[in-house]
Amino acid sequence: MAEEAPDSSFIPRIIRRSTFPPGFVFGCASSAYQYEGAAFEYGRTPSIWDTFTHLHPDRIDDGSNADVTVDQYHRYLEDVDIIKKLGFDAYRFSISWSRVLPKGKLSGGVNQEGIDYYNRLINDLLSKGIEPYVTIFHWDVPQALEDEYLGFLSERIINDYRDFAELCFKKFGDRVKHWITFNEQYIFASYGYATGLFAPGRGSFWKLLDCELKGNPGTEPYIVGHNQILAHALTVKLYKSKYEYQNGQIGVTLNTDWYVPYSSSEDDKKATSRALDFSLGWFLHPLVYGDYPASMRELVKERLPKFTEDEVTLVKGSYDFLGINYYTANYAKNNPNVDPNKPSQVTDPHADVSTDRDGVSIGPKVSDESWLAVYPKGLRDLMVHIKIHYEDPIIYITENGYLDYDSSNVEKQLMDLGRVKYHQEHLIKLHESMEAGVKVKGYFAWTLLDDFEWSRGYTMRFGITYVDFKNKTLERIPKLSSKWFTHFLSS
Repeated sequence: MAEEAPDSSFIPRIIRRSTFPPGFVFGCASSAYQYEGAAFEYGRTPSIWDTFTHLHPDRIDDGSNADVTVDQYHRYLEDVDIIKKLGFDAYRFSISWSRVLPKGKLSGGVNQEGIDYYNRLINDLLSKGIEPYVTIFHWDVPQALEDEYLGFLSERIINDYRDFAELCFKKFGDRVKHWITFNEQYIFASYGYATGLFAPGRGSFWKLLDCELKGNPGTEPYIVGHNQILAHALTVKLYKSKYEYQNGQIGVTLNTDWYVPYSSSEDDKKATSRALDFSLGWFLHPLVYGDYPASMRELVKERLPKFTEDEVTLVKGSYDFLGINYYTANYAKNNPNVDPNKPSQVTDPHADVSTDRDGVSIGPKVSDESWLAVYPKGLRDLMVHIKIHYEDPIIYITENGYLDYDSSNVEKQLMDLGRVKYHQEHLIKLHESMEAGVKVKGYFAWTLLDDFEWSRGYTMRFGITYVDFKNKTLERIPKLSSKWFTHFLSS
């Protein structure tokens, strides 16, 4: 007997899989550190996130880590079966750098057990008709490279990253046809080196709490960002010149919120533009135009690295597609009172951003504390903005998802109507952007399973499948949203 579809009385417009063109890809997304577990097994060495969570559990909301998390390393067969049952076309996952290169570099040796694991995962996906979309780097720098030369603060990592990527092309490229060099360069640079909220934990936030912490939030994020861009571009050049015979595509996943002026004033409108420049534009503008946005050059000045002529040539056009991660929107308000004596990447845009205006959120939230306000129109507006201002690229929505806070009420967690509405309404707006001519080729839900959500630990749940962390069974239980996706993807 067919499973009954969830109540659709709230649907503002009918949206089905068949609404989208043939060949449009629907998938779900994950990352190695958040999913794999087996953190210190089978030849894997620590990444900066292992170090961060173990040395500073006070910086994780529940003091947890991802040593086990959902244990996909041991349970990947079960998870691939779930993906197949749901009806997804593709699975986006990342390669743990320190699982395949324990020393972070080729000269330190290749861990064959790590290579074997990813081969098993890729082969099982393909045997079930699921296309692998592989992210090469999702924030987990090998601790060995952090110890040796401070990771992405050093230009030395550019060649080590390229070698890591080439190892992936050699070992998996005969079957992987969609490569993503980096995930959310902005978050890695800003949260890791400006606020210090994420690994490796360098920046200003913890200094405010009188914690001993190194770092310069006015310079380090831009150095890290610059090295990520160059590592990306060098890797794309390598793939295009040496691995073209594999007939794959390569791009990068960027993230941004959408921004709406706090008021109708010209100052707030300009602040809105700057907020977008300092998030999306920081990493997309160089790929299209060969340099950072003018507002960044004007406000950051000599703290912002410069591209040489050869680097401009290398960077421009270094993508087949763009991955875009979108979750929420913010109001942007001009801030003319930034202290020039305390430069920080956080305040450089001279724009204060918030989901609230006069105490009213830009969209519904699961709770007042949530950073995620539901604003589907922002996805459509963002897509059109990229089409108009960044030469109409091919786009995949590589993450889009809704959070719940963990609670003891499992039944409530399973009846996640808010998540159903979130995905449904965003897909409607995404389709509207396609009707406006945006070249969107796929949509990946974040995420397949509840998992370790970085500094939030296990206090937040983004999965369309519930994972039993409480009893440590890690049982996978379908939520209403997974049933909705099954119905949607079969329609």
